[in-house]
Amino acid sequence: MSETPPTPERLAARLDELEAETRRYLDDSANADDAVELDQTRQGRLSRMDAMQAQAMSRAARNRAQQTLQRIAATRRRLDSPDFGLCIDCDEPIGNARLWHDPTTLRCLDCAAARE
Repeated sequence: MSETPPTPERLAARLDELEAETRRYLDDSANADDAVELDQTRQGRLSRMDAMQAQAMSRAARNRAQQTLQRIAATRRRLDSPDFGLCIDCDEPIGNARLWHDPTTLRCLDCAAARE
């Protein structure tokens, strides 16, 4: 991405891409957090614990994907706002490359780093 500010149209297309990727992930992982069976004759206690851990990790990843969809929807609503692309903490412009990589970001790199 060049240093030219991305247009709202290009950012909307980028949001379409991100939304499609996220929805594909959710579709592909739809059964990943099904209940872990209790039949210990088929698998040992440690294998079951591993399966439960994998299930919890999958559930957390799916929750993050759902949050991503919510952030995408919120970004679409504010895309035409004059404040879009400005950091919510310092009111400075968010870098073009950062904004292109993640149009849902609300903070510039400096403010995001300061929050971590």
